[in-house]
Amino acid sequence: MNAPVPSPAARKRAPRSPRAKVAAVPAVPAVAVAVPAAPVEPVAPAVKYKLVRDSFTFPENEYAQIALLKNRALTLAHHAKKSEVLRAGIAALSALSDEALLAALQAVTPIKTGRPKSGKKR
Repeated sequence: MNAPVPSPAARKRAPRSPRAKVAAVPAVPAVAVAVPAAPVEPVAPAVKYKLVRDSFTFPENEYAQIALLKNRALTLAHHAKKSEVLRAGIAALSALSDEALLAALQAVTPIKTGRPKSGKKR
């Protein structure tokens, strides 16, 4: 069997690295959110779940917050991946009361959905 050959367009694309922009982005002000008193313990799933790949659009300042949270985890001797930070956020939001969840969601500025327009003209 022959391996599939990538198209010329796929070979020309270089992966983007947003790390260069992280240092220049101002921090997002913290939102006061009620956190449960007891830490959320990870539950070992009895069933192995299928992984889903997705993509999201973030404002630069919120994307930079992910890097800051990863660095905070490193200072706590835990190397966290971006997906782990996002999954921990989902777990924390899931533990909130309805009122606290609504307040946290209303504190987030809505953004236009879809892919951002590139700076290149075609």
